Amino acid sequence: MCARKGFQTRKRKCAGNLKHKRHKQMKSGIAPEVLDNTSMSRHCNNESVSQSSGSVIAKRITSKGKVDNFDTTDLEWTDKIPECPVFKPSKEEFEDPLVYLEKISPEASRYGICKIVSPLNASIPAGAVLAKENRGFKFTTRVQPLWLPDWNVDDKVIFFMRGRNYTLHDFENMANKEFSSKFCSSGSLPSMYLEKEFWHEIASGRKGTVEYAINIDGSAFSCAPNDQLGKSKWNLKTLPQLPKSPLRLCETSIPGVTDPMLYIGMLFSMFAWHVEDHYLYSINYHHCGAPKTWYGIPGHAALDFERVVQNHVYTDHILPSTKREDGAFAVLAEKTTMFAPCTLLQHDVPVYKAVQMPGEFVITFPKAYHAGFSQGFTCGEAVNFAVGDWFPFGAEARQRYSRLCRMPIIPYEELLCKEAMLLHNSKQREGLTHSSADLASYHCVKVSFICLMRSHHHACQFLKKIKESRTVSPNSQGTILCSLCKRDCYVAYINCNCYSHPICLFHEIEALNCPCGNNPILFLREDVLKMEKIAKKFEQDKGIMREVHRYKDDTCLQKNETTLKVSKLQELKPRYNFRRQGIAGTRNPRRKNDVEERVGETAETRTECHKLRGPSFSRGRKRRKMKSRQQKSKKSSSRLKTEEKERKKERKGHI
Repeated sequence: MCARKGFQTRKRKCAGNLKHKRHKQMKSGIAPEVLDNTSMSRHCNNESVSQSSGSVIAKRITSKGKVDNFDTTDLEWTDKIPECPVFKPSKEEFEDPLVYLEKISPEASRYGICKIVSPLNASIPAGAVLAKENRGFKFTTRVQPLWLPDWNVDDKVIFFMRGRNYTLHDFENMANKEFSSKFCSSGSLPSMYLEKEFWHEIASGRKGTVEYAINIDGSAFSCAPNDQLGKSKWNLKTLPQLPKSPLRLCETSIPGVTDPMLYIGMLFSMFAWHVEDHYLYSINYHHCGAPKTWYGIPGHAALDFERVVQNHVYTDHILPSTKREDGAFAVLAEKTTMFAPCTLLQHDVPVYKAVQMPGEFVITFPKAYHAGFSQGFTCGEAVNFAVGDWFPFGAEARQRYSRLCRMPIIPYEELLCKEAMLLHNSKQREGLTHSSADLASYHCVKVSFICLMRSHHHACQFLKKIKESRTVSPNSQGTILCSLCKRDCYVAYINCNCYSHPICLFHEIEALNCPCGNNPILFLREDVLKMEKIAKKFEQDKGIMREVHRYKDDTCLQKNETTLKVSKLQELKPRYNFRRQGIAGTRNPRRKNDVEERVGETAETRTECHKLRGPSFSRGRKRRKMKSRQQKSKKSSSRLKTEEKERKKERKGHI
């Protein structure tokens, strides 16, 4: 985070005839006409705050990269973006947020975002709550540029300049003054007009700036007993800790994930295109101020979204040359990319829109990219949460984080194991009834847990056959991060006696190059046998194994040279039992040519698989061949004996 000197906000002077013309345009809902310009995003190495871009001449952009232009004289595409679904629950349905969200999820998740109108109102305003419960409450804003740089060394926009310190009242006065000076009006304006004006503004190249306060610790929900919304379960301070939320199992609080944060903006303050950390759900409540405009992409279209960004937004200088598969994801994670949704519409990526009013919630679903802006002074609050159906998305995010060596924020593996064991314990109780939404959530937990335990089982079995890793020690340290790929390890990891270089099970042993020179040790949790037995019981449930075989195993993580290629082992999907032999059990091959039949037809694939299995597998294969030959020889000798006996009987009968 780079600090910069404060700036003085520039006020636009308008003549009387210009005011009159603009007033007529406001009433008609038409944005002012300008020349053709371009909007695109900018990569930044600093923290995550959104930025938008202005315009330059089209030929200057096309010579630098692959950026699609949009015509600011024709902003009718804003009218073609469909609205996301709006839900208005009754007070009875509103009682438990996670139960209600599980109920609407099958329908709402197809849009990526949805809006929920609360039947309860906050009796104490956000400003009063912050003034009373957070005495001396102040915050520091960030500066967001509103233009497009030339994408070269000489033309760089300074991001994340530190703004000024404000109280909520002072910031509201400043934001309202800016709004009235820009539009010559102090009242609210039509959302459609402001949407067109926003995209015209960032594409006009005027090099303006706005202030936005993000990631402010605290909450504007009241704790007063007479505040209906504050004492409900929809209070964002308590929602992530509800019984159905896996985030309740986090041992430490995580700001913004398990604890809510405030976001205070002004006219055209924006949040850039991004997806939530670990593909989590998010919930945003609008406390007070002007409306907010949201754009959302369904989770099933996330890869199409990234493909469009990679091919039609970023230049080759911005996108990393390595890891092209996840290059767009890595740059989008910076939360600095803002571009017009018309680029997505042109390439058939579904986009949905929401206009959030004060007192309304906006929900974003797992893997759903979203962006938006404020239509004036706004005060919102947001936090992440999860339910059982999030675990498959969390596994996919974990896989990506590991490929990019990105530091995880939550211990996914630990949450999954704890949730699965709690689910197994609850199944032991008699007389419990579950709704269809609960059963679907439990199904996702079981499938994810089985895949996790299978991947660890295969990796452990392979590592135990390697001479250097025969020593097995119990692990009771909780989650450990892999020093190579930053993967969170809860069930097992590899380390040496000095404990200075832990790695996950999906790297080569040679990667553990510790200066102490000691042999690597395989650390397994003391309750790993119990977890494997629970996974085995889950496999007996109806329809589970069908989902497991369709599910992409989480062990196919790394694709670089230093990675153990265990994906071929996953394709085998061998049946295993959990006899008490060693720590993790043994594999039970079914037939002689099991490997060749399941891996593939090419000789190269067979050879690679035999290498992964190790010399002990080859010796076992030879032994099975010898046994089959001996059995054949025994059968042939017994057949000869019986034929000789029959001949003797025939001779005796003939005589």
